[in-house]
Amino acid sequence: MIGKNDTSLATSLIFKVMNTNTIIMTNQRLSDRIVNMGESATLKMAQLARELTAQGHKIISLSLGEPDFDTPEHIKRAATKALDDGYTKYTPVAGLLELRQAICTKLERDNKLSYKPTQIVVSNGAKQCIANLSMSLLQEGDEAIVLSPYWVSYKEIVELSGATPIFIKGSLEQDFKASAAQVKAAITNNTRMLIFSSPCNPTGSVFTREELKALADVLAEYTQITIVSDEIYEYINFTGEQHVSIAEFENVRERCVVVNGFSKGFAMTGWRLGYIAAPQWIADACVKMQGQFTSGAASFSQKAAALALLSDMTPTFKMTEEFKKRRDLFVQILSEVVGFKVNYPTGAFYVFPDISYYFGKSNGEHKIENADDFADFILYTGHVAVVSGDAFGDPNCVRLSYSLGEEDLREAVRRIKEAVAKLK
Repeated sequence: MIGKNDTSLATSLIFKVMNTNTIIMTNQRLSDRIVNMGESATLKMAQLARELTAQGHKIISLSLGEPDFDTPEHIKRAATKALDDGYTKYTPVAGLLELRQAICTKLERDNKLSYKPTQIVVSNGAKQCIANLSMSLLQEGDEAIVLSPYWVSYKEIVELSGATPIFIKGSLEQDFKASAAQVKAAITNNTRMLIFSSPCNPTGSVFTREELKALADVLAEYTQITIVSDEIYEYINFTGEQHVSIAEFENVRERCVVVNGFSKGFAMTGWRLGYIAAPQWIADACVKMQGQFTSGAASFSQKAAALALLSDMTPTFKMTEEFKKRRDLFVQILSEVVGFKVNYPTGAFYVFPDISYYFGKSNGEHKIENADDFADFILYTGHVAVVSGDAFGDPNCVRLSYSLGEEDLREAVRRIKEAVAKLK
């Protein structure tokens, strides 16, 4: 029998039972590529939560990185107008010029970064942006440094390109931020990329200007390395300081790629729009790659996104203020859970507590050996969906999203307290 993790599945035979009850042996198979690829832990937990909900359980999901706010009305109206005006056709692979110009304006206004529209590539979400970059820049034998904890898909995307991810871990004591010295020690002749997010998913940590400068000063010595800065949570920043991009530092600017999008700051998750700002040669490569996979993103959503960037940002700032209130509440009540070591996130909408206190404990039926076990226990016992930190590079933690209202957050923590009290 083939185990579920056995890569020999890729070359195994598949048996089909036909209407004639005859067993026919075929030579069909899955590729090693898809067999070896891990499933998205966040999407998997969301699916499990939906299945339990369908069985009649009231699940509180803290698993998905999705704002609970609706897209602001003026953005939705812009999409409707675009449809009414006939924007229903294919778009240029790199995106509508109107949107790419708006992105350039935004980058100059908010980040003091100067780009031409030809250096902007619009994709079907920031995830596709990162996939385009990885497939365009990496190959067999290359290494990509991934600052850990990291967003779940970085690892799989890098490996899909044939490269090897090298994880540099920032501990809870470091506010989950790897240091410049750690990065320097990890660089080899094979290093071709460094990728990180700030504000960070899953930890909510935000790199300071000083920390980014130290990182830039190290990377400036290694001209073969492309720096990929995922800034999708840019507007959800509670530090009181202006967002800082590593691309602002002149000594690495020509080797930086800024990744951003509309899902988080504008509550446009279902619109599937992300973008990069990159050196021209990288932008050209990503256009070439995207042209073979998906072509351009949806036309009417791009029209709405252009308006979002250039119109009143008040709804975005109000959402951020609400997230900050939730952060304050959630950190306070989570800190009351016995055994939880809780970080203090300064951005995004996640808390990433260390729950290793519960390793080795049991309720008599289920023993907690790791964060995966803990997440399953909380889901099936407490009916709260959280995501194991193992998927993000830290097996001692779990990720909890506070993109829910206060009542749900309080009830979720009450259930977690009740569940862990059963572990001895």
